[in-house]
Amino acid sequence: MTRKEANALVKQMTLEEKAGLCSGKDFWRLKSVERLGIPEVMVCDGPNGLRKQSEEEGAGINESIEAVCFPGSCAEAASFDRETMFQAGQAMGNACQAENISILLGPGANIKRSPICGRNFEYYSEDPYLSSQIAAAHIKGVQSKGVGACIKHFAANNQETRRMSISSQVEERALREIYLAAFEDAIKEAKPWAVMCSYNQLNGTFASENRWLLTDVLKNEWGYEGLVVTDWGAVNDRVKGLLAGLDLEMPGSGGWNDAKIVEAVRSGSIPESVLDSACERIVAAIMTYVENRDTEAVWDRQADHKLAVQTAKECMVLLKNEEHLLPLSKESRLAFIGKFAEKPRFQGGGSSHVNTKHWSSALDQVKTMENITYVSGFDTVDTMGKEDTDLDRKRLNDAIAAAGNAEAAVIFAGLPDSYESEGFDRKHMRLPENQNRLIQAVAEVQPNTIVVLHNGSPVEMPWIDKVKAVLETYLGGEGVGEAVIDILFGDANPSGKLPETFPVKLADNPSYLNFPGEETRVEYKEGIFVGYRYYDKKEMNVLFPFGHGLSYTTFAYSDLTVDRKRFNDEEECRVSVRITNTGDRFGKEVVQLYIQDLKSRVIRPVKELKGFEKVSLEPGEKKTVTFTLGKRAWAYYDTEAKDWYTEEGEFAILIGASSRDIRLSETVYVTPAVRHRRNYTMNTLLEDLFECEEIKDEVAELKHFCESIFVDETGENLLGEGMKDMMEAQTREMPLKSIPSFSDGKITYEYLEKMLNKLNA
Repeated sequence: MTRKEANALVKQMTLEEKAGLCSGKDFWRLKSVERLGIPEVMVCDGPNGLRKQSEEEGAGINESIEAVCFPGSCAEAASFDRETMFQAGQAMGNACQAENISILLGPGANIKRSPICGRNFEYYSEDPYLSSQIAAAHIKGVQSKGVGACIKHFAANNQETRRMSISSQVEERALREIYLAAFEDAIKEAKPWAVMCSYNQLNGTFASENRWLLTDVLKNEWGYEGLVVTDWGAVNDRVKGLLAGLDLEMPGSGGWNDAKIVEAVRSGSIPESVLDSACERIVAAIMTYVENRDTEAVWDRQADHKLAVQTAKECMVLLKNEEHLLPLSKESRLAFIGKFAEKPRFQGGGSSHVNTKHWSSALDQVKTMENITYVSGFDTVDTMGKEDTDLDRKRLNDAIAAAGNAEAAVIFAGLPDSYESEGFDRKHMRLPENQNRLIQAVAEVQPNTIVVLHNGSPVEMPWIDKVKAVLETYLGGEGVGEAVIDILFGDANPSGKLPETFPVKLADNPSYLNFPGEETRVEYKEGIFVGYRYYDKKEMNVLFPFGHGLSYTTFAYSDLTVDRKRFNDEEECRVSVRITNTGDRFGKEVVQLYIQDLKSRVIRPVKELKGFEKVSLEPGEKKTVTFTLGKRAWAYYDTEAKDWYTEEGEFAILIGASSRDIRLSETVYVTPAVRHRRNYTMNTLLEDLFECEEIKDEVAELKHFCESIFVDETGENLLGEGMKDMMEAQTREMPLKSIPSFSDGKITYEYLEKMLNKLNA
């Protein structure tokens, strides 16, 4: 239903009906207006499966219906695969139709600012481009089935500690380039039916009543026409929220806030047109679902389970594989060690938890293989540094014995449920100590040790140099067991890439000193330097870089071409590169494109991801991958001009297999189609004028004079070398107001004022 059609219904409502429509009937249902044919509809949690409550009432704590659990967002982003995410979204959208769900609450597009945010398993990446692209694919898939997706949590919700009250203090450039950018492309491109605002404050104002965020940016700048809904219980002041652009409060407040809206309209505090606009969005969402209702939809859980398995295979990341230990031979004598082999952790805790009965374990998949021995090795309940029990020591000794008698040992390790969940942040980045101890001990007796990780976010690996292979499964959904076995034995070739950097230790992370903040505020002092942007700028060693992931085959990169070498930023640039499978088996490679500004007057990252494509290749096969780059590939956010701006100059186009494995590069020269004129004053420094390409002609005369101060008519230096360097540096950093004095009147104030008038015209 269009907004215009929705408006026709809203005009027939009473004030009380309109106010009532702006809050939920209960925890999961929106209100109806039966006399106008507007029905009650239901929403439910996502994004990796349906969490539809089995009872209609309640506060979200009831047992949910049986559903299919797809890989968590942390894993999905590792696929770097838009098509796979679209297919998973389609399956979830179809399930929504089968269960009469109008909107699925997901995906989560918040940036992984710190590796210890407790909800990172539900978010995609430290990189905004990757996050927004995967989110867009998910949303398109869900909405292709005539139901809505709800992107969340808008915005700067990057921790669980005090998430309902904390103020995220983020300067505008970082907001625009990192935290809002993670949502922007997904919202513009995929047009989700709903955007969920976050609990937290943004720069001192609650997101639920932040007009700059919800109206100025989201609705006016980005052109968003869908529904804005609260996170559950996120309303601070309902009247302020409505004025700011908040349409729907979930769940309801027992009529309390509805009455406040009625009172505010009657008193003139809220124009009724503002209330009408909110109701139009709500009605449009409800009626669009009604118009697209598929009463014949059938939820084939077996088919969705198979899709969940295939999706998990696309998401797994082979971090290390010394001496090509993987894939394993099915004839080898193997020891499977670790409780997660028997009962894997495949999803996170909290509102995204899916009730599935059909999860698979690695052990289930190999139960007929007599050459595999299993021992539990550890308990998933961490001892938290307490003395070992006799049972703990027995488990460890059994694991050592099994590993010593095998040709290779596979340790299934990871984070227990108690370590990461919605509602709290992790305290550290370590695995439970009993697991670290086990891995160290097994590696001492078995040189062919493989670690399979089940975790929603990075972990430290003090044993990394002692094991030969590491497979990161993240939280792989209910099909994780089948997918892991196919990867381990080579029936599938790993093709995932890390959507986040794994630092060596937590203290290396750029947010370390400012996470999770103090009392009411958390300062984002690292600015734009989040994840690999920081580690690259610092030239810091990392455990595994952003975009890293190995394969059982090899790929060659060649023939990088760009369709133009010099252009303005309003013109598109097409980049192509040839990828060849040089190995002996089928594989998929994620080709990554980064942009580097080679010289900038503002501080910028070393490189930024601006394109990626996943390509499938048979042995010996070649394919050409093409990227199209627009203005945002080159631009930074100019806080003075309040706009995206490309600084004139050279940019490197970098093609790589990871952020630190760049295979090819090409240089282009980009100019801004529209130049941002700045306000120059007598306090402007000379070097700021000299380095600004946009006004180089206007300041050429002044620059020539300043360069001639220290030379005579023949060009001979009038000062010694040391003095010359000092005076040149001092001159470069001299404000215009000082020039008349230092030039002994040769350059006058009148001359400078005329120049400033010309520059500022």
